[in-house]
Order: sequence, then structure tokens, then C-alpha cells
Amino acid sequence: MKFGRLFKSTVLLVMVAALMVSALSAYAAGPRVRVVHASPDAPAVDVWVDGAKAFTNAPFKGITQYAGLTAGEHKVQVVPTGQTEPAVISATLTLDNDKDYTVVAVGKLANIEPLVLVDNNSAPAAGKAHVRFVHASPDAPAVDIAVKGGPVIFSNVAFKGVGDYTPVDAGTYDLEVRLAGTETVALSVPGVKLDDGSVYTVFAMGLAGGEPALVAVPSVDSTHASAAAPTTLPTTGGENIMLLALLAGAALLMMGGGVRMAAKRNR
Repeated sequence: MKFGRLFKSTVLLVMVAALMVSALSAYAAGPRVRVVHASPDAPAVDVWVDGAKAFTNAPFKGITQYAGLTAGEHKVQVVPTGQTEPAVISATLTLDNDKDYTVVAVGKLANIEPLVLVDNNSAPAAGKAHVRFVHASPDAPAVDIAVKGGPVIFSNVAFKGVGDYTPVDAGTYDLEVRLAGTETVALSVPGVKLDDGSVYTVFAMGLAGGEPALVAVPSVDSTHASAAAPTTLPTTGGENIMLLALLAGAALLMMGGGVRMAAKRNR
């Protein structure tokens, strides 16, 4: 009988640990979201998710870190920093597990809208980097992105257009933004460093015919050499992860105590 109680306690301990690991793994595989402020005349903004402030004081050209959410529908609202209204963007996003998303605020303030991208942050092949291009300048024409004096990498990308992820050799490149189909350079982008194993997005932001001027804003989306843990948005799953961890620890301690007590009784 005493051995039976000890065996049952041990089995229960293993089951609790397995359930907690499974639950935590499910959260770790959830979707991740980040926000990019690419509206040239909009003020700095706060981003709310499901009624809770998620990102604060994101300025023009600001790119937040990825943050973890749960799969399903989430309401995203963008408001001027420190305010609760007006919501210059209000959108409901449906997010899937194991996917990363970028929500880009594009257009001038009068016509601002969300551009939702599904990201691919999988590891490039050895010696390679992945890079894509997002056209977020509301008054710039369609463009080509090319190596300076060399081949075109992304062809004929219009406003709100996205050039597909392209594998390139790791290294440093001088790039050019050209008017589509021509050799006319609208913007020079020197010294773009693309590291082995990393994934990048280059955003064209600003105005071709005004202020703020047209600029290229690079983002390191993922680095498989030393990947950092994602931030977690408040009240949308983060507390649940912490609660699961605490419950797991408490359960393990309690069950461990039960095993020790059972062992003592068997002596």
C-alpha cells in the first residue's frame, strides 16, 4: 500500500509537469505582432490591443518589438500618444498560431490605414540573409530596389506593395531606390549590412515631394545567431503564461512534498 501511494504520487507529479510544459509550449507557439509607424504626418501614437495599451509613444519611423498574443481575433486601435481617442486606426485582426505579423500604419493622417503583413522569420540558409521591401511612401511612384550600379532586387513595387523575401549573400551593400523601369535614382541607401542568418525588412517612408523626406528604414526582424525572446503584450496572454508557470512551480513543490512524505512513511 505504501509503495502504491508513492507510485501514484510520482505518476501524478509527472502528469502535472507534462501538462504544464504542454500548456507553456502552446503559448510559446502563439502568434507575434509588431507595429510600424509609417504615416509621415501623423503624431507619435499609442497602440491598444483588446482595450489594453500595448505600445506607447511610437514616433514616425518607429518599429516596435514583436509581442506575443493568443490565436484568434484581436482588436487593434491606434491613437495619439497619451489619448484614448480619436482612434486613427481601428481594425480587428485574425491571428494564427506559429505566425508573425507586422501592422504598418500607412498613408497620410487623413487617409491612414493598416497594412497587415504576414512575416516569414524562418532561418536563411548558411551564409545567406533574407530581405524584403515595403513601399510605405504615399506620394512616391512605383520603384525598383537595386544594388548600386547593379541588378534589380525588387521590381515595380507600388505604394503599399511588398517585395517578397529574397535570399542574398551576407555582406554589406549599397542600394538604390529607382523609379520603376528606369535608371533614375530616387534614393540612395549606402552601407546596408545583411548578416548571416538574419531576416530584414526595408521600409520606404516619408514623402517624395515634401517633408519629412523620403528615407529607407531597415529593420532586423529576426536573427538566428542569437534570437531574443519576444516581448508579451499586457492582458492578452502574458499574465496567463506567468500564471501557468507559477501554478506549475506550486504544483511541483506540492507534489514533491507529497512524494517526500510518502517516502518517509515507507521507512
